[in-house]
Amino acid sequence: MSKIHYNLIAGRDTGRIIAISDGVFGVALTLLMLELRVPVMEGIHSDKQLIDTFLNLGPKFLVSFLAFMTTGIFWMGHSAQYKHIEKSDRNLSWLNLLFLLTVILLPFSTSFLGNYTNYKFPIAIYWLNIFLMGAMLYVHWAYAYKHGFVSTETREIVNKPLRTRIIIAQTLYFFGALMCFISPYLSIAFIIAVQLNYAFAFINDPRT
Repeated sequence: MSKIHYNLIAGRDTGRIIAISDGVFGVALTLLMLELRVPVMEGIHSDKQLIDTFLNLGPKFLVSFLAFMTTGIFWMGHSAQYKHIEKSDRNLSWLNLLFLLTVILLPFSTSFLGNYTNYKFPIAIYWLNIFLMGAMLYVHWAYAYKHGFVSTETREIVNKPLRTRIIIAQTLYFFGALMCFISPYLSIAFIIAVQLNYAFAFINDPRT
């Protein structure tokens, strides 16, 4: 019986890749919502004080919504790829794991931004997180396409839209991040607007 090298048999089960990916996305979404904590009652003696404390949580709600949209969009992008990826290998599995690493970092960058919303540096950290997510998702697809893991029936149809969507989105996110030099809240609002359009296609770009 001929010997088979480990690298030729490892990481070929796309079902397990999808399962762990959905699990990581689920954990990330849960951790994002855990950042929204009920205000401590100590020192609060009236409804007005409680309302003021609640309203002060506005930036955290805004940033949590931003991160929720970010996670949802990248989950959709990952799902779109695996709708057409039929095979895998050890390298593609590791590329997927590295992509998931950028996903699981999102709760941290979100918390950092939520705690220091008035500063520019947290915007840069959050944008870097989004950039790494987009870059890894692009590399993941490019590797799968190059090595023939994509369905032969749809590979030429879906290849350009999947790549173009990532490139355009990352360009818009970068532009949004630069807006922090005008106002951090303007930067966050612009990125949310971009994400809402990507989620619900208010402005339909035929290239994506």
